[in-house]
Amino acid sequence: MLWVQVAFVAAVAAAAPAPAEKRWGSDHGGHWWATPSQTSDYIDFGKRWRSRDAVNGVCDLSKAQMPVAPTPLPSPAAGLSLSHVALGRGTQNYTCDLSNSTAIPVAAGALATLFNVSCIAADLPDLLSKLSPIALDLPVPASSDKSSPVYNSMSGRHYFTDLTTAFFNLDTELHPSWGQGSFKKANASAAPADATKGQFGKGDGTVPWLKLNAKMGAVNQYQEVYRLNTAGGQPPKTCEGLPASFEVQYSAEYWLWK
Repeated sequence: MLWVQVAFVAAVAAAAPAPAEKRWGSDHGGHWWATPSQTSDYIDFGKRWRSRDAVNGVCDLSKAQMPVAPTPLPSPAAGLSLSHVALGRGTQNYTCDLSNSTAIPVAAGALATLFNVSCIAADLPDLLSKLSPIALDLPVPASSDKSSPVYNSMSGRHYFTDLTTAFFNLDTELHPSWGQGSFKKANASAAPADATKGQFGKGDGTVPWLKLNAKMGAVNQYQEVYRLNTAGGQPPKTCEGLPASFEVQYSAEYWLWK
């Protein structure tokens, strides 16, 4: 069941010759799963386990268990229930003070496309835990292409409305009433020591796991969001040789509670 929920993985494997503008940025290199046979194994596994519930994204999220950070994040507030799980693929954004090569890059938000993996979270947690590093390494076709399986698996967008406000918009043309919300960081926990540091294992580190709370006064359908199983996203330690603004590729799971 469920591979439709990560159709972008299958779509990428099937669309390797896609034009450059339809791909995420990537570096050259290899990964343990990146051979044609390994990729085919993942896709075939998903096809064998497809079901009507998976296609429609209907599953029992009460069975889903969030992964626990090395230093555990606080639990969801009493009375909340898990509503959606998405895999985010995009960039962490940074700025640099060009007058000081030893300056530390400053976080300037993030931009990511969200893909629905709710049923995988409920039924195949071991598979879900592998998706962030896989997604980080894969070139993903443009999510605006309505003929692509990627488009049908898209949950929405994640971006920042200011330097401290994370916004999740799950209201799309396919599902105009899934909800949205503005959030601020409440808690952070360092990613596991063995987390993927960047594309093809080459990078400057992994962004932390987070708990986000809904901003006071905002109109939110969701109340809490957890960023878990992160891969990549950390900038170099200093701004030496970097432009005034730059992006670092990342992926992560987002667990949305309401």
